[in-house]
Amino acid sequence: MGRSASATRTTKETSIEVTLELDGSGRTDVQTPLPFLTHMVEQIARHGLFDLTVRASGDVEIDGHHTTEDLGLVLGQCVAKALGDKAGIVRYGWATLPMDEARATCTLDLSGRQHFVWEVDLPRGAKLGTWDVELAPVFFDAFARGAACNLHVVLHRGEILHHIVEICFKALARALRDAVRIEPRASGVPSTKGTLVD
Repeated sequence: MGRSASATRTTKETSIEVTLELDGSGRTDVQTPLPFLTHMVEQIARHGLFDLTVRASGDVEIDGHHTTEDLGLVLGQCVAKALGDKAGIVRYGWATLPMDEARATCTLDLSGRQHFVWEVDLPRGAKLGTWDVELAPVFFDAFARGAACNLHVVLHRGEILHHIVEICFKALARALRDAVRIEPRASGVPSTKGTLVD
């Protein structure tokens, strides 16, 4: 159906280029200077069945905050742009997924209004590879701002930090996959207001 978009963001701190195809097959070509972040963004594409190309660079010699935040923001902007006026989409998506001992739920509403809730207790100062774990909610919050969506992430249980973070990203992927899906029985925008973009 050709629901695709590209977006860029260039500042003194980062350079981000993203191309997204919503009706893809999960193909990825993701390059960031933070290997764990690369792995997480690949999860979004793979489990969301999106085709995704990312070129991200940033001032990771300071830390990974700017690169993580700006990538989340631009990816969200691509989702919003690819959806256009959102006519015919399901709009809501949710997923509760396990990864070994960890289990998390992501719920979202492509409402045109940004709101972010993060109920995931992460240890301060922890790292996964070179990536600061505290940047997980930074990415999700930036995505919610870029996509202009309600986004709630809740951790039910988990012990292994890698699993906890990864299942949150996978749950986002599956929730987003459902929310952007075209509902063949629907006509127009899924809102009594008649718009989801203002």
